[in-house]
Amino acid sequence: MSSIAQAGRPSLVWFRTDLRVHDNRALRAAFETGAPVIAVFILDETGARGRPLGGASRWWLHHSLTALERDLAALNVPLWIAEGETESQLLNIVAVAAAQRVDWTRSVDPATHASDARLKEVLKEKGLAVQSHNGHTLTEPWAVKSKTAGPFKVFTPYSKAARAFIGMYEPWIPVPRSQVIPDVLRNLSIDDLGLLPTIPDWSKGLAETFEPGSAGAEQSLKRFMASAIKGYADRRNLPYAVSTSRLSPHLRWGEISPLRVWSMVSNLQHADMGLERDVFVFQQELLWRDFSYHLLWQNPRLATENWKTQFDGMPWREDARDKTAWQKGKTGYPIVDAGMRELWTTGWMHNRVRMIVASFLTKHLLLDWRVGETWFWDTLVDACPANNPAGWQWTAGSGADAAPYFRLFNPTSQGENFDPQGAYVRKWIPELAKLPASAIHKPWETDPHILRSCGVTLGVNYPIPIVGHSLGRKRALEAFASIQKSGDEG
Repeated sequence: MSSIAQAGRPSLVWFRTDLRVHDNRALRAAFETGAPVIAVFILDETGARGRPLGGASRWWLHHSLTALERDLAALNVPLWIAEGETESQLLNIVAVAAAQRVDWTRSVDPATHASDARLKEVLKEKGLAVQSHNGHTLTEPWAVKSKTAGPFKVFTPYSKAARAFIGMYEPWIPVPRSQVIPDVLRNLSIDDLGLLPTIPDWSKGLAETFEPGSAGAEQSLKRFMASAIKGYADRRNLPYAVSTSRLSPHLRWGEISPLRVWSMVSNLQHADMGLERDVFVFQQELLWRDFSYHLLWQNPRLATENWKTQFDGMPWREDARDKTAWQKGKTGYPIVDAGMRELWTTGWMHNRVRMIVASFLTKHLLLDWRVGETWFWDTLVDACPANNPAGWQWTAGSGADAAPYFRLFNPTSQGENFDPQGAYVRKWIPELAKLPASAIHKPWETDPHILRSCGVTLGVNYPIPIVGHSLGRKRALEAFASIQKSGDEG
């Protein structure tokens, strides 16, 4: 006879965006009870706890859960998969498993934080021990306050204050344990969640680019520390170079903790003072991630509402043809098109290029930043509820500490400055590969004889720019002037 009583009442660890076994405070707390441990993951697509995942995120989650299940199995910890409304599913698992305790990593997304608090009280009323733990950000969004005890709205003072709140890294590597789990885990498989694309299967480029899971995260960190960190402060803006960590999707899904990344990179600085500037700049990127959650905490509708209400009156255009050209990388501006094709193929885009394509959409095309944010949410493997909208609002000019709206990136000069030989463009736009560096970022200004000799026919195998830079700039500045005027009149 197999029963929970024979095995001892288990502790549950509820996984969400902390899909790792190392450096996981919730798992550690469960292990320290000495009771059997059961891991739980619930896919909640009801919308009650936030935004449904985009396609690229679903692909990543499938493979990340597969890696987590394998890592947990090595510790003799089973992973219980469920799907449905979170509270009812977790309460059902608690009842079936006769659990004595539940641990989880705290959500820093306000859409779920309040629900977590209510769930914690319900579990306590049922006699369970419940504990939540930090682990998704360096500093939790409610912790860092200004001198007036309020939230920050500007990044630089926030980053200076936040550094004082970052705790010590305490590595914890679990070891396999002997435990008896009764046969109650009649749950779903990861495949049952239907996270992978079917027809068509567009995920080949994602699989060739990334390895989801903790092992992939550790490899990315090791590669970065071994090479790309040196010169990072200057080279991070070069999209053709291997000059960034590419840790963003691993951090988004918690396959590695930000505190571990911070600590490991900081240790490099102590060993080599020549890396001081590079390490500082990289740390600022980690702090921007925290700052985005700090902003989301202040405005849970960051993905749908302008941070600056002045932009509520922005006369955005609606143009399906321009939107599709941007999405498909057919705007006629090579650096923009290369970025959008990299995104579609790999589920990722270099950060400098993210700013360029976002500026182009919101300013040259005068399309609402939410159009771009939604597209990124569906196509990015690192689509984050905080970073994604914060980045879009920053570029559009509507966000906190945003770039001024009148700052328009010239896509031609951006390409010439950051991809001077055209290596990035050649990789993602093979139809332009034979163009000389002097022409590759402005084929519409190139001698037609040169274009023909390089196999380029504008308007046939590569588009003519869908909007001229001067026209796009003039239109954007007039639109911005209109909301300034209305604000003055109001």
